[in-house]
Amino acid sequence: MWQAVTEQPIVVMGRVAGAFGIKGWIKVQPFTQSTDGLLQYSTWWLQRVGSWDENRVEDAAVHRNTVIAKLTGIESREAAAALRGCEIGVPRDELPANNEGEYYWSDLVGLVVANREGEPLGRVVQLLETGSQQVLVVQGERERLIPFVEPVVVSVDLAGGSLVVDWGKDF
Repeated sequence: MWQAVTEQPIVVMGRVAGAFGIKGWIKVQPFTQSTDGLLQYSTWWLQRVGSWDENRVEDAAVHRNTVIAKLTGIESREAAAALRGCEIGVPRDELPANNEGEYYWSDLVGLVVANREGEPLGRVVQLLETGSQQVLVVQGERERLIPFVEPVVVSVDLAGGSLVVDWGKDF
């Protein structure tokens, strides 16, 4: 059954793509590094109408490059279809710790970006996955797409809320 969440940080891990079958299963587009990343969580939080609601996962499996799941209380195709577009997340404190130099995308969003010369470039507003690398979308006086790779990213200071890149202001 749905239960409203208290104030806690939720990390988006996927989005409901639609219904799967006729018995209330949903199809999920995962945003995790591996397709099965969501399967380790028995409870998912779905964002509906601006708030996060908790729902227990009865069963879930990888289906091609998506995840299919049966959530408690969702018993029909219509109920599953009504969840289309809902973001799926888990509480931040349930995620495994990162190794040094690894970051959750949600931790990078909002960081202030400057180049080696100290010139401000803007803030990270999102990350994109391309075929070869992740790309920071930095919004400042204009939008910049900056590869999130070691030669370009000089340092990340999550505690200080900043990121330094080897990137010219005119790029």
